[in-house]
Amino acid sequence: MVSGQEKHRLIRSLREVAEALVAVWPTNDGKEYIAAVKTCLDAIQDIPAKTARAALIRAAEEAGIPVIAAVN
Repeated sequence: MVSGQEKHRLIRSLREVAEALVAVWPTNDGKEYIAAVKTCLDAIQDIPAKTARAALIRAAEEAGIPVIAAVN
C-alpha cells in the first residue's frame, strides 16, 4: 500500500480490508475498487472471508499495488 510514509501494509482481517479501502487506497474509483468495497460491505453481512480477500486482491492489481500472499 502506498500512502504517505507507509509503503507496505499487512491486512489480516475484514476490518483491516475496510480501513485500507476507505482510508489509504490511492484511488477511489475503478471497477475492481468499487467491487471490493461492495464485497467488503457484503462480507460484514456474512459472506466468506475468502471472497472478500479475492476482491481486495483484484482491486490492488487494478490500482497497481503489489500483493504478497502469506499462507499460515
